[in-house]
Amino acid sequence: MMPGYSSSGLKRAGERQGLKDRGASCGPESSSHPGEVELHAWLEGIPQVQCWVPSTTLELHPEKNAVEPKNSPKEFYPYGFQGHKGTTEVQAVEAGDDSVISVRGRVPGRYLLEECCVDGCIKAVGQADVIRNQFSGATFERIIDCSGKCVLPGLVDAHTHPVWAGDRVHEFAMKLAGASYMEIHQAGGGIHFTVEHTRKATEEELFNTFKDRLERMRRAGSTLVECKSGYGLNLETELKMLRVIERAKQSMDIGISSTYCGAHSVPKGKTATEATDDIINNHLPKLKELKLSGEIHVNNIDVFCEKGVFDLESTRRILQAGKDIGLQINFHGDELHPMKSAELGAELGARAISHLEEVSDEGITAMARAKCAAVLLPTTAYMLRLKQPQARKMLEEGVIVALGSDFNPNAYCFSMPMVMHLACVNMKMSMNEALAAATINAAYALGKSDTHGSIETGKQGDLVIINSSRWEHLIYQFGGHEALIDYVIVKGKVVYQNESCGTMSSY
Repeated sequence: MMPGYSSSGLKRAGERQGLKDRGASCGPESSSHPGEVELHAWLEGIPQVQCWVPSTTLELHPEKNAVEPKNSPKEFYPYGFQGHKGTTEVQAVEAGDDSVISVRGRVPGRYLLEECCVDGCIKAVGQADVIRNQFSGATFERIIDCSGKCVLPGLVDAHTHPVWAGDRVHEFAMKLAGASYMEIHQAGGGIHFTVEHTRKATEEELFNTFKDRLERMRRAGSTLVECKSGYGLNLETELKMLRVIERAKQSMDIGISSTYCGAHSVPKGKTATEATDDIINNHLPKLKELKLSGEIHVNNIDVFCEKGVFDLESTRRILQAGKDIGLQINFHGDELHPMKSAELGAELGARAISHLEEVSDEGITAMARAKCAAVLLPTTAYMLRLKQPQARKMLEEGVIVALGSDFNPNAYCFSMPMVMHLACVNMKMSMNEALAAATINAAYALGKSDTHGSIETGKQGDLVIINSSRWEHLIYQFGGHEALIDYVIVKGKVVYQNESCGTMSSY
C-alpha cells in the first residue's frame, strides 16, 4: 500500500501517529532560553511541513563552533525527521571574556543535500555533516543556496481538463447573471460548446495551447499534473486528445498522469446507454490495443456520474470495463446531486473520487474504509457557487483528502497555491492539511505517492524553492506565488527560475 495521509493530514492512514498526537503544536516564534535555540522541524507526520517543536532545543557549543540537539529527536519522534528548510549559519564572536555562538537565521531540524543523477531521484536526506562527508568527493552541476528560503516538494495537481479549444468567457457572464451549470449545459453550452471546438481543432493546435497551459502550471509550482481527455466524446477526438497528452509526456519536463474521460458527457444524438455501450465496445478496446503497441499510455479512467449525464449503473459498467484493462478508477462523483458515487467507488476499489460536494455520510465512511482518496476542488465550488465539500468531516473520518485545480474552461485556474488558499478559507482546512493535500495526498490519488509528493531518499527530485523563510506564505499570499516561487525543479533539473526573485520583495 502506498502512503497517503489523513486525520487532519497528521498521520499515515491506519499507521503512524503524527504531530498532534505527540503533543507538539504549531505556533508563532517565541524566545528560547539563554544558550538554546528552539528547533524548527519537518516531521514525518506532516511530510515536508515545517512546524514549531517547543520541547526540542538545540544547545550552542562555542568550543565546537556548532549547534547540536540537546535532546535526541528520536526521544520525541521515533519515526524520525524528513525534509529541510534553509541552512544554519554559525559564527563565534567575542563578548568580554566569554566566547558565544551567534546563530543567524532560522535553524532547521534537518539539512537536505540532494544529488539528482541520471534517474533524477533524491540520493540523500540527512544531517549536514553526514551528507557532506558522504558526498565529499562528488561534483555537482549546480548548487543552489537556499539560505532564508523554504524547500518544499513539488506541488501535485490531482484533477485538470487542460486539452481543449474554444473560449467560454461568455459563460462567466451567464453564471454571474444567475444561470446554473446544468442550465448552460442543457442549452448547448458548457462541455458541448467545448466539444464542438475541440473536434474542429488540429492536433498541433491542441498541443500548442496545452503546452502553454502546462508551462503556466509549472511556474505556479506544479510538477505532477493529472490531465484528462473528455472534450471529444467520439473515439477519433478522444484519441486525438490522448495523443496530445502523450506527446507532452514525452517532450516536457513535467510529470503527467493521463486520464481517459470519454464519459464526460453524453454525446448529442445518443442516449446514455448508447454512449456507455460505445465506450465499452469501441473506445476501451482501442485504448487497450494502443497501450499494448506502446503508442499511448493511459493511467486512469473517469466518468461524470451525475443526474442527467451517466447514472450509477452506466458509471459502474464503464469503470469496471476500464479497470479490467488495467486503468485506475478516478472519477467525478456526487457533485451536483447525491448519486451514491462514493459508495460505488469504494465498492469498485477506486483510487480516487473528485468533487463530492453532495457526498453522503455513508459515502464518506465507505471511502475512509476503502482508502479511496477524495480529490476536492475548491475552485469549482467557488466558481459555480456550490456548497463546499465537507473537508473537515472527511478528515475527521480518516479519508485521504487531496486537492486539484479542476482547470478547465469553466474553472480557469492554473495555481495550486491559490487552490490551497481557497481550501483553507472556504473548506476550513489548516495550512498543514492543505499542503499535504496538494503534495503527498494528491500523489496518492494518482497512484504515485511511492515516487512523488514528499522529499525522501529514492523519490523523484521534484522541488519548489520559495523566496521566504516561512513556507506558509505560499498559501497565505493569495495570488502572490509569482513573486514567491524562486525555482521549480523536476527530476533534479531546474525547469523554472524566477529571475526577479532576487531583486523584488516577496512580502
